[in-house]
Amino acid sequence: MNTNALRQKILDLAIHGKLVKQDPTDESAAILLEKIRAEKEKKIASGEIKRGKNDSYIFFGDDNRHYEKFADGRVKDIEDEIPFAVPEGWAWCRLGVVADIARGGSPRPIEDFITDKKNGINWIKIGDTVPESKYIISAKEKIKPEGKKHSRFVHAGDFLLTNSMSFGRPYILKIDGCIHDGWLVFADIIKYLLKDFLYYALSSKYIYNSFSLVAAGSTVKNLKADTVKQVLFPLPPLLEQKRITTNIEAIFAQIDLLEQNKADLQTAVKQAKSKILDLAIRGKLVPQDPDDEPASVMLEKLHAEKEAKIASGEIKRGKNDSYIYKNSTDNCYYQKYTDGGKENISDEIPFDVPEGWAWCRLPEVCRKPITDGTHNSPSNSASGDFLYITAKNIKNLDICLDDATYISKEIHESIYSRCSPELNDILLTKDGTIGEVAVNKLNYPFSMLSSVALIKPSNEILSWFLAYILISDLLQNKMKKDAKGSALKRIILAQINDFLIPLPPLAEQQRIVTKIEELFAQFDFITTTLTK
Repeated sequence: MNTNALRQKILDLAIHGKLVKQDPTDESAAILLEKIRAEKEKKIASGEIKRGKNDSYIFFGDDNRHYEKFADGRVKDIEDEIPFAVPEGWAWCRLGVVADIARGGSPRPIEDFITDKKNGINWIKIGDTVPESKYIISAKEKIKPEGKKHSRFVHAGDFLLTNSMSFGRPYILKIDGCIHDGWLVFADIIKYLLKDFLYYALSSKYIYNSFSLVAAGSTVKNLKADTVKQVLFPLPPLLEQKRITTNIEAIFAQIDLLEQNKADLQTAVKQAKSKILDLAIRGKLVPQDPDDEPASVMLEKLHAEKEAKIASGEIKRGKNDSYIYKNSTDNCYYQKYTDGGKENISDEIPFDVPEGWAWCRLPEVCRKPITDGTHNSPSNSASGDFLYITAKNIKNLDICLDDATYISKEIHESIYSRCSPELNDILLTKDGTIGEVAVNKLNYPFSMLSSVALIKPSNEILSWFLAYILISDLLQNKMKKDAKGSALKRIILAQINDFLIPLPPLAEQQRIVTKIEELFAQFDFITTTLTK
């Protein structure tokens, strides 16, 4: 569910007069506007304020059309400007009628006016806003009192409106202070307009679209006070404003709860999936079958196959080649190396595994040495001969090609000669974003950057089982712990070669993968159903 779109729908209904029922006993907005005009005329007559040359008011004619009367006596038919019909009892007016709208200003150079003295005046900036809050409650900086005459002073209760870049976002002030020209202020808001209703109205799509139409600038859009004053505003009766505001806040509270529940659900599902993987790699997700060929036998076969390949010259013996075995005499785990040496690694074994399972280093279950892509970032573009994969393309156990790039045949051949990903190989990110895993489903050649490691599982371990081990907390936590670097975290191939893998019999691997996929599908269905 798109909760932001839902909020906008509620605001749209509110500003169109469709959120709550109208009450014919409410004093109409037209009468409220007459009172405003009468009060203004008294102030003009007493000399308290001057009549603006652009002063006007909107009225509804006997012919059921909207007209605007100006200070010089002109009357204009503006029916074609009215954006939509409003209910009986509502009225249209210009925004300049409901508040004094003005732009902020900055003393220059501003650096000369910034102060940390107690008599400083709050210097209210966009950075003082809090995401998702409708209030500004504090300012990080202050300016000297003499800067006030070069700026615009605003009061608690005034509205501020962002008027450049991401323009049109309203805030209600809880503090006094000065504002720069990145703000518009709505001051002296009429007593017949609830501030909470004005806030929700200014947050509506209708008002935002109206601002967009009058925003000036080609690259950076900004709002001018005079153009904002001319935006048409639908005014409901005062009592209906209260009902609308109460209704909006009640609905928004439910949406907030829905969002929290959604976040809680997503967290719970993530935790549940982690728990499933933890049970899986500990041999507690599915029952063991004593008829399954033990993992130790599989490892012996793999060791024999590797020795045969070394003897035939097909591969070379690695200087760090080794294998793990469990001594039946002392029940300790040992790692034996090619030079004949061995060491007790029991302290490294994180937990016990069931009968028929075994512990091994990752290279023991790989048909070829683990490698990575090119260490020389080649020229690449949106089109070319061969796909070029980097860490950014590895997401959620898959290869994402949305923003993939390509390289020439010549460059690909030089990379592919030492790093040749094939179907069902595993890709593991090791630079920047560490620990993202994908099982390769692309049945065609492509090249990779060194930010991705290439793991080629042997026939004795399922690619998907190994992928699930790699995304389990066991190895994700190890990768985070082992990562080096300040700005760019990375792990190296030697660290990946050192990964300890809990290995079940091949048949049990299949049962585990089937169970994981079954449970993950159920959780994904629940998440999709409850959050769409």
